[in-house]
Amino acid sequence: MITGFVFIMMLVIEYFNVQTKGIWQNKIAKNGWQQYIFAALLGAIPGCLGAFTAVALFSHRLISFGAVVAAMIATSGDEAFVMFAMFPQKAIILTVIIFTVGIIAGYLTDKFYTPHKLLDKFAEHSFPLHSETEDCKCFQPNKFFTYIFHPSIYRLLLIASVFIFLAAIVSGLIAGEAKLWIRVSLTLAIGFALFVVSTVPEHFLKKHIWEHIVKKHIPRIFLWTFGTLFVFAILLNYINVEEWLSNNMLIVLIIAVLVGIIPESGPHLIFVTLFAQGSIPFSVLLAGSISQDGHGMLPLLAESKRGFLAVKIVNIIVALIIGISGYLIGF
Repeated sequence: MITGFVFIMMLVIEYFNVQTKGIWQNKIAKNGWQQYIFAALLGAIPGCLGAFTAVALFSHRLISFGAVVAAMIATSGDEAFVMFAMFPQKAIILTVIIFTVGIIAGYLTDKFYTPHKLLDKFAEHSFPLHSETEDCKCFQPNKFFTYIFHPSIYRLLLIASVFIFLAAIVSGLIAGEAKLWIRVSLTLAIGFALFVVSTVPEHFLKKHIWEHIVKKHIPRIFLWTFGTLFVFAILLNYINVEEWLSNNMLIVLIIAVLVGIIPESGPHLIFVTLFAQGSIPFSVLLAGSISQDGHGMLPLLAESKRGFLAVKIVNIIVALIIGISGYLIGF
């Protein structure tokens, strides 16, 4: 169920990302608070594209180092999709908090720290943004009936999968106990996803949906989520995990922050799942979300180890301050 929700949300986000290509470059403001707000908005976009874009813009010296910090604090990577699937209302609150924290942290970072060596490294560096071909026009009315009556195997599989998921939601087989607004929202989102997989060109279908979402993201999300639920369920039968967690929550918080160093979507899902089950407080999830950034930092890691560590150190400090403060006040 969770993997299905994540797939639909990722598909919709991918569609709009391609449809609005170039918007990031056109909305950049190099000075003032605007760049921190803009970078944090990039980070708040579920998935990796916003974070990747922030790194690319920084490498072009279009945004500051502090703006990159803002984006990485505000991002939750692929975990954001899972959180919106498992606890949407609290996920919105979490996103608003890390978005705000990211803006403030980005401003303070630029005010008190300037990584001159890193900035000099990127002074003449070219790191182009992803540019699409004409094949990535997402909706071509003149080819609609061709796609419908002569579908490829990828289109058939995706249409069948999305349609089955839609039928399960409408019938109440999945999310039958959810609130009405959640079911309506899911139905509309899945209906739009059905439109997307039915009408997009083969290039988008294969490159963006099949190879990017289905083959790359979905298996990892499924395995990490299933694995966490499976292991935790077994542990509950042999040891009192919840008692240990409640007695060592500060240790768990620090572990969650340190796990955020890993530039990969997946490990943080452990804490997302524990929070969804009520085993850890919101402050632990918040601290982990501030620290981790999915695989959004991989491009920067590839270009500059120093830059990667600099951003991570700032994120860890902010995560510990916010997380421990929230825990101490019972948040």
